[in-house]
Amino acid sequence: MQKLYLVGTGPGDRELITPKALSAIKNATDLVAYGFYLDLLGELGRGKTHHDLPLGEEIQRARLALELAASGKTTALLSSGDIGIYAMASVVFELLDRQLQGQENAAQWLEIDIEVVPGISAMQAAASKVGAMLGHDFCTISLSDLLTPWESIEKRLHSAGAGDFVVSFYNPRSKKRDWQINTARDILLEYRPAETPVVLGRQLSRADESITVTTLAELNANEVDMFTLVSVGNSETRKIVNGDKQWVYTPRGYKKKLV
Repeated sequence: MQKLYLVGTGPGDRELITPKALSAIKNATDLVAYGFYLDLLGELGRGKTHHDLPLGEEIQRARLALELAASGKTTALLSSGDIGIYAMASVVFELLDRQLQGQENAAQWLEIDIEVVPGISAMQAAASKVGAMLGHDFCTISLSDLLTPWESIEKRLHSAGAGDFVVSFYNPRSKKRDWQINTARDILLEYRPAETPVVLGRQLSRADESITVTTLAELNANEVDMFTLVSVGNSETRKIVNGDKQWVYTPRGYKKKLV
């Protein structure tokens, strides 16, 4: 049987890997992923053949997974978080789309039984650490302009601001991209208060996790890296403090029923 699992392994904590993802990993003979994600599996990956391709080789990784599965090896292609959110699932389906359009020479791919196994995303993990940040309408925006023109990203930032969405930023900063998050901040400040709560979740659910609650006006690129998930509240998002605890939530409008 030609089987390919596309598996989201969650933000890092093995307790946040879903039972279905664990089953897929268990069933697979071959695991394909960026090496760091394979390392996070620990003993869950033992006894499997590992195929480690570095960052930047996403297309090669997807091709390899398809070829392994087509050859009869039960294969799991892994991404952290949810594999369908800024991750490898879309690359696989883009390659399949190209095959159907006659742009690839890999008819064997079309015989593969593909199963997508979702995972807990970074934005969900960050929201859970502070309360209920995603309690109302929200969106995600990747600030990486390596594949998407900045003009398109900037348009989406204005739309998110005008729509008053809670916004979670993926790929907020790298060594070569250090200005986008500050520009995004300035755009959102055109639409919502300076004191709007912002949550910075770094290395979420991992041993060196850190959670910082700041404000939109105080958000700065110096506090952010590629391991950080940045969530910006909407105009109604609130921070509440109870002794040494603080929570951030976005109300849905139930206050109309609480009078």
